Amino acid sequence: MSVSGLCQICESRPAEEQCRNCGTFTCEQHYESDLGLCAECAAQADSGDPGQGDGRPDPDRDPNDDAGDTYQF
Repeated sequence: MSVSGLCQICESRPAEEQCRNCGTFTCEQHYESDLGLCAECAAQADSGDPGQGDGRPDPDRDPNDDAGDTYQF
């Protein structure tokens, strides 16, 4: 992808990629090409659902299964 302007994260290097999640334009250093995400979105993906360990959700996990979460009011 050809993008003109500076990285919206470091504001010092040329932006060469765009995050597929939030749309942030980033330099190569702040872009996770294997995920297609900027460094900030990749960090959020790593701290969320453990999934497959690569930022993608586990296809075998039922998203409606909240058996481990118990809420009492």
